[in-house]
Amino acid sequence: MSAQRSLQADSPNEIPQDTNHDSAAVLNEKDISNPAEETLNDDINSAPDGGLRAWMVVFGAFLSGLSTFGLINSWGVFQSYYETTVLPDTNVSSIAWIGSVQYAMLFIPALVTGRIFDLGYLRGPHAFWSAMLVLSIFLTAQCSQYWQFLLCQGFAQGLSAGMLFSPTLIVGQWFQKKRGLAMGITALGSSTGGTVFPILSRGLIPLIGLKWTMRTIAIIIFLAMFISNLTFRRRLPPRKIEGGLIDLTAFKNPVFAVYCLSQFVTFLGLYTVLTYIDVSATFVGIPADFSFYLVSMANAGSAVGRLMGGYLVDKIGVINLIAPTTMLTAVFTFIWPFIKTKGGFVALAIPYGITSGTFISTFMLPLYSMGAMEDMGRRQGMVSTIVAMGALAGPPISGAIYEASGGYVFLGVYAGSITLLSVMLLLLTRYLALGGSTVSRWRGKF
Repeated sequence: MSAQRSLQADSPNEIPQDTNHDSAAVLNEKDISNPAEETLNDDINSAPDGGLRAWMVVFGAFLSGLSTFGLINSWGVFQSYYETTVLPDTNVSSIAWIGSVQYAMLFIPALVTGRIFDLGYLRGPHAFWSAMLVLSIFLTAQCSQYWQFLLCQGFAQGLSAGMLFSPTLIVGQWFQKKRGLAMGITALGSSTGGTVFPILSRGLIPLIGLKWTMRTIAIIIFLAMFISNLTFRRRLPPRKIEGGLIDLTAFKNPVFAVYCLSQFVTFLGLYTVLTYIDVSATFVGIPADFSFYLVSMANAGSAVGRLMGGYLVDKIGVINLIAPTTMLTAVFTFIWPFIKTKGGFVALAIPYGITSGTFISTFMLPLYSMGAMEDMGRRQGMVSTIVAMGALAGPPISGAIYEASGGYVFLGVYAGSITLLSVMLLLLTRYLALGGSTVSRWRGKF
């Protein structure tokens, strides 16, 4: 979001006062004095918002999300299996680092992938990292020692997934009025993978063993990413953007700066319930064979939330939706430690999945209104890196609170409170973005 670009607002804290708040609106606010810039503006305004080509891109992004975020969401099955069978002499917290590394690596590469995308590279890197992801899963099947699993399943799978996950922002080039819906369908892929892969893995490991389970998953992901590579295509040409991987001037815009802070805080607590719901159920006497499915129930609820959220944000605005749904997530988090029955856990898992899924499917959308489309990759990269810091710090903080308190009550209080703080920061972002009179800030769409 370089200060030198004429496509930006005149001052760091100017946000267009319109009802759509998309990148096209940002461009329309300025007089276009350059034919190349006018062409870019026309290209953005002419987004097809549908058609076979556009929906093929969405389908490819759906499969990419299924193979990356969806696969990493199945880590809990492997954590349990490694603790009891493959790595019984390894400390539980050490095994957990494999999953933490995976999750952090999903976001950290976004600085690189976002910048690469802005420069015009897509299909070559996408094909290469698709092959690396499949290879890393096949290599995981051959692992037998902790360091091997950390290297292959933690770093290799995580890095490959991270290099593939960020380019799904290409969907935003093909949609404008229906961008929320398209991104919601894209995010549905990770939720689908997070539901299917844990059930598949848990069912196959006792039948065919870990090695052939990993090979089966690798074949499924090979087919999914093969189709994804066939469907991915840019719509807008790359543009020359000043600067490197990071544009620090973007943080002079208080809207962007506060929004980045809100995402860091959110990821400190948002996934606490999803991480601990199965073990907390076992802790109060729920059978492990039942508690395992709570994560899949939450992911199924998340699928509903992602699709519903994508549709609704086009109607009412992103923060207008995710602020109240994230507040509900905080309420569910406060309630969670006090549940003792199967029915109670089911009644929590599904609505928690819906509200948290609404956030996950849409939290990148406000970035389209915070700068030019041609610089979107870099903005997403910076936000994803900040998110990764929260995602990496969150589980150790939660684990330390659990160990210190010996239960889940204080953990629920921490995670619920930190999620409420994120809601306040989201509302502050909205207040700064809308500006104008009190009425416009109350009724505005953002």
